[in-house]
Amino acid sequence: MSGNGKKRPALVADRRYPKAGAKPKAKPKAATAAKSKAKATRKPARRKTPNRKPRGPIRRVLGFFGGILSWFFGLIWAFSWRFGLVFALIIGVSVVYVASTLPAVDELVDGRARGSVTMLDRDGAVFAWRGDQFGGMITAETVSPHLRNAVIATEDKRFYGHFGLSPRGIASAVRINLSEGRSPLSGHGGSTLTQQTAKLICLGVPFDPNTWDSETAYEADCRRTTLWRKVREAIYSMAMEVTYTKDEILTIYLNRAFLGAGSRGFEAASQRYFGISAANLNPQQSAMLAGLLKAPTRYAPTNNWQRSWDRGQTVMRLMNDQGFITDAQVAEGNANPPVLSEAAEARVGGYFADWVMSTGPEFFTRDTTEDVIIRTTLDQRIQDATEEAVTYIFDNRVRAGSEAQAAVVVMSADGAVRAMVGGRDMRVSGAFNRATQASRQTGSSFKPFVYATALELGSSAYDIVMDEPYCLNVPGSGEWCPKNYTREFRGPVSLVDSLASSLNVPAVRLSEQVGRENVRTVANQFGIDSTLVEGPSLALGASESTLLEMSGAYAGILNGGSAVAPYGLVELRLQGDDAPLMGTSGGIRERVIRREAAEELIWMMHRVVEVGSGHRAQIEGWEIAGKTGTTQAARDAWFIGFTADYVVGVWMGYDDNTPLTGVTGGGLPAEIWHETMKRVLSGVPARPLPMRVPRPPENVTPTDSVADDVLNDVLRQLMEQQ
Repeated sequence: MSGNGKKRPALVADRRYPKAGAKPKAKPKAATAAKSKAKATRKPARRKTPNRKPRGPIRRVLGFFGGILSWFFGLIWAFSWRFGLVFALIIGVSVVYVASTLPAVDELVDGRARGSVTMLDRDGAVFAWRGDQFGGMITAETVSPHLRNAVIATEDKRFYGHFGLSPRGIASAVRINLSEGRSPLSGHGGSTLTQQTAKLICLGVPFDPNTWDSETAYEADCRRTTLWRKVREAIYSMAMEVTYTKDEILTIYLNRAFLGAGSRGFEAASQRYFGISAANLNPQQSAMLAGLLKAPTRYAPTNNWQRSWDRGQTVMRLMNDQGFITDAQVAEGNANPPVLSEAAEARVGGYFADWVMSTGPEFFTRDTTEDVIIRTTLDQRIQDATEEAVTYIFDNRVRAGSEAQAAVVVMSADGAVRAMVGGRDMRVSGAFNRATQASRQTGSSFKPFVYATALELGSSAYDIVMDEPYCLNVPGSGEWCPKNYTREFRGPVSLVDSLASSLNVPAVRLSEQVGRENVRTVANQFGIDSTLVEGPSLALGASESTLLEMSGAYAGILNGGSAVAPYGLVELRLQGDDAPLMGTSGGIRERVIRREAAEELIWMMHRVVEVGSGHRAQIEGWEIAGKTGTTQAARDAWFIGFTADYVVGVWMGYDDNTPLTGVTGGGLPAEIWHETMKRVLSGVPARPLPMRVPRPPENVTPTDSVADDVLNDVLRQLMEQQ
């Protein structure tokens, strides 16, 4: 063992007890502190508390109620944040679920439950629309930026900044509704564009004909405002914001919005009103279209252009306020307001279009789910002339305040209808059409079919029939004695004179001679499908018929004796297809009487206009044939006549069968006929009637036998002023 040379001290244990008289060693401070702490724990020191005054009764009551309020509000807070958390989770889950069910944008742009019908005139120009028009898909990127900005400025200026809902807008709408005395949910809606789009697609619920009675009922249900529906709408809107981009939501809106006149979407409206694509709209056109969103039917420019433009100017001011257009653009727009397209401005053929829709196959017209193009027989020049003539007569020849109505049909000899007026108000759609729907007694305008029957059976225009007192016993009614209009009798008269003067007694005698049933057969075969009376008054037009039927029957006489079926539809095809699905269902049909008989009858009817009761229809340089008709008590007045090219039928009367005052078929109806054809034939070379002049007996000339009738007719015309 090595060391350092020093001796180590011996190891000695500490003493357990100190030596007597020795001072105790000082204990370490840590140990002392620990011991003190332990001692304090064992025996805590008593602390003195200051003397407090007892609390007063008010302070004790306030403290009591303060404690209750503190507990109550604490309970509400504890409940609220938990409920809010649960509600937020439910909303979030709902939004995610709805978002997962939303289809692609392309599937939502065209939500029509029915298709559209576009009508073309005989020259291929558009003149009418029916059904829901959809012009094709447009997007927020391809549409005119002016239109996009106009819609945003008008409907939702914060569109690109919110999440589908606008709390500020909702609060403002509720405040306004309450201040106006309405419920919070009625009136102003405060809806964002996203919410409006959700409404347009009915929160994703498609139209089901088994659930709703009609598309109108379906749309009304989609627009219902209830608290639960508002909640669903909010969830759906937020789901759309999650699924689609802002521009995609705007695309759906631009394609689904209804803009009046059957237009669904801004492309259809742009084509309907301006004849251009929505991509090419200028600021003022865009403003007018965006203005329609407030009330599409009320502000439709085809209903009231000025009202529509006033609204458009308001939209332009909004666009200017939000920086979308400059002051210079506003000034330019005000100086150059939008101009409607020719088709939109004209609005011709409302009655005609309705008639075509009613005659076509239902699954391609009234209830079509396809977009259909129909080419028709309408001639817009003739339609304009007809409307102008009716307006002229009622403005200048009918007393102010009169509620008398008129109807006019213009057709070619083959039954192709070229124009139609169904009442004095011509800017209508879906209205009662007096040309096709009103069955009225025909009066003496029925008489040509009596004479047609006689000529077919071998009679001649110069055959004699007696005009003298004549009575018949009618089973169930007793004795019936027809009277002439003048209450006079002429004795023996020729058939041509009898027809020219519209004598009643000879017409009844002739009908009984040739056979009443034969007259009924000829009239039916010429196209008068209405129920014809069976008694002798058949010859005097006691039966009812429509103006369209009567005009078609006269066309059968003009074309040489063959029946015609009036028609307006020429060709029907689906939009985008070149091959037609169907063609005309009308035109010339079977022969009813011989051509020779028809041509002789045309000459007899020509005499009616030349020297008889229809002379007011004369047009210088033209050969015209026709027949007047006035029913008992003048409840109906008719004039139906034709040139070599056109048959024109005119009816006048009251809808409630009130008698006309001083009007007969040779009066105002003949004047309407004259005014119509004067315009139609303007600038057209005259063509002779296809008539056959019979050879008179040696001792008779055509003019001798009607001289007295002309004098009587003049007296009669003096009574026809209204």
